[in-house]
Amino acid sequence: MSVYDQVGAAFFVTLVDRFYDAVETDPVLRGLYPDDLGPSRAHLAGFLVQYWGGPTSYSDERGHPRLRLRHAPFVIGRPERDAWFTHMATAVRSMGAPPDIEAAMLDYFEQAATAMINTGLSQFTSP
Repeated sequence: MSVYDQVGAAFFVTLVDRFYDAVETDPVLRGLYPDDLGPSRAHLAGFLVQYWGGPTSYSDERGHPRLRLRHAPFVIGRPERDAWFTHMATAVRSMGAPPDIEAAMLDYFEQAATAMINTGLSQFTSP
């Protein structure tokens, strides 16, 4: 049974809303996003639904996720990675998911956030 099967689509919408509520006021991250966060919320929720075993609507509408390519135009260093992961980890922990799902999500998001770093790589050290 997939994570999506266990938690449902609404879980991911709420997770993304909690994450973006924090991003809206974050001085490190806010400038990386468009003024209207609605499309960003929808894209991330759709991606997460698909990634965690739900319908493939995200790829059907937007093509392959290509996360590194989609994020390449933005300068993402350690401060941006850390701010992003902090907000996502807080959102994940607030959801009350079963411990195995929470741990899997935290691991995935930590790895994904680190993979998006595209500047200052020579100074990068593992968290």
